[in-house]
Amino acid sequence: MAMAAGTLWRIGAALAAGFLASPVRAASLVVATYNVENYGPANRLTDDGYREDYPKPESEKRALRQVIRAVNADVLVLQEIGGPAYLEELRRDLRAEGLDYPESAVVEAADDDRKLAVLARGRLKAVVAHRDLTLAYRGGRVPVKRGLLELTVEVGGVDVTIFGLHLKSRFTDFADDPQSAARRTGEAAAVRDRVLARSPDPAAARFLILGDCNDGRASQPLRRLMRRGATKLAMVLPAADSRGETWTHCWAREETYSHVDHVLVSPGLRSAVRGGAARIFDGPGVREASDHRPVVVTLDLGK
Repeated sequence: MAMAAGTLWRIGAALAAGFLASPVRAASLVVATYNVENYGPANRLTDDGYREDYPKPESEKRALRQVIRAVNADVLVLQEIGGPAYLEELRRDLRAEGLDYPESAVVEAADDDRKLAVLARGRLKAVVAHRDLTLAYRGGRVPVKRGLLELTVEVGGVDVTIFGLHLKSRFTDFADDPQSAARRTGEAAAVRDRVLARSPDPAAARFLILGDCNDGRASQPLRRLMRRGATKLAMVLPAADSRGETWTHCWAREETYSHVDHVLVSPGLRSAVRGGAARIFDGPGVREASDHRPVVVTLDLGK
C-alpha cells in the first residue's frame, strides 16, 4: 500500500493475489462514481422541521444500499461521506446484506463534512491521498477542498489508475466569483496537473478521472481536465440511462436536472471501455437515495 501526499484512512485487505478472485471476471473491471448526498450530519428539513447536524435518514440509507447492490461495482468511488465512521457503517451494512467490500479508504482533506472515499471488492495495489493540492485564488492560495484520491488496481495483468474527485460546489462564497466558477476551474487545473505529474504520457497511460465535477462537459473545469495545451489528457465518456436520459443530478427545489457527474478516460485506456460509453443507473431506489445518480463504466482488460 502506498500512502503519500496526504492523510488517508484505510481498512481491509483482500485475500486474493489479484484484484478479482473470480476467473469469470478476471479481465473486466466495473468502476462507479456516486455522490451519496451528505452521508453524515448535515442541516436538513425533516418531517419535524429544520434540524442542524441531523443524520441521513434511515429510509435514504436503505435506498442507497439498494442502489449500490444493484450497481455491484468492483471499485466504488464515493463523494459526500461524513468520515471514516460513516464509511465503515455503510460498508458493514452492505456486508450484512450480501455485498462485501473488503477494502475502503477515506481522504481527510480540507472539507471537514464531505469527503472522498472508496469501497473496493478486491485488493487495491496502491492508494494515494493527494490533499496537498492548492490553487491561486483571490490574491492567495487555497486548497482543493476535497483533495484527490488515486487508486491503482491490477486486472488481467494490467494496471489501471483511478483518480476520484469532487470539485467545489456552485454555492457562491464571494460575490466576485458567482457560483464559485473560478475556484472550481482552478481546482480542476490543479487536479489535471497532478494527474499529468503522475502519468506524463496519457496516450500510453491507463487511467480514469471520475467524480462529481459540479459542471457540464462543455464547462471550463471539464476543459481543464481534458487537456493542457497540446497535451490531450482525457476524454469525457458519453453516458445515459436505460431511457436515454443523461442527467445525474436533480435539484428538487427548482426541479432542475443537470449532468455534473462524469467519467473521463485516458487515450491509452479508451479502447478498453465496454461499448465506448458509461451508463447512468436509473433502477429502483435511486430517486430516494440521493440527489445524484451513479455513473458506471466497465473496462475489458487482458485476455
